[in-house]
Amino acid sequence: METGILAYLAPALAEALAVIGTTLGIRRAASVGLSIISEEPAMRASVLALSFLPATQTLVYGFVFAYFMYSQHLPAAAAKYGGLVPATTALGFLGISLFVGFAEMFSAWAQGTVCADAVSLLVKTRGGIFSMGLILAAYEELFGMLGLVFGLLMVPLVV
Repeated sequence: METGILAYLAPALAEALAVIGTTLGIRRAASVGLSIISEEPAMRASVLALSFLPATQTLVYGFVFAYFMYSQHLPAAAAKYGGLVPATTALGFLGISLFVGFAEMFSAWAQGTVCADAVSLLVKTRGGIFSMGLILAAYEELFGMLGLVFGLLMVPLVV
């Protein structure tokens, strides 16, 4: 495979891993949420909010990483090296993209688990667990943010 192709596929791989984590996280929270909504339909807004929270890793962090890679870093690398991204730079982009992708994937999956636990307690606590569930899910969100920031900080080191 030409290294230029590898360099351009790497950010898409990061987004794909974020999508996998988001899908697993939402599936977990939404599955629990269905039984809660059937028991107490008034809890549907809380269930929907908690169930959708893992989507931020795909819709925000993975997308932002891919956007900056495709709009700034990859064109800059190609321009610097006369249109061809060298193998070492392409492998660097791949490694960083895998780092960001796995950070987003595991963050979204873990956040979905926390959200599912909060959803499961909505009826028992009469909705009182909602705000604490959001706060605890935000702890997992932090690792998605850190994955994005660290990834973007590392990219200039390989160009």
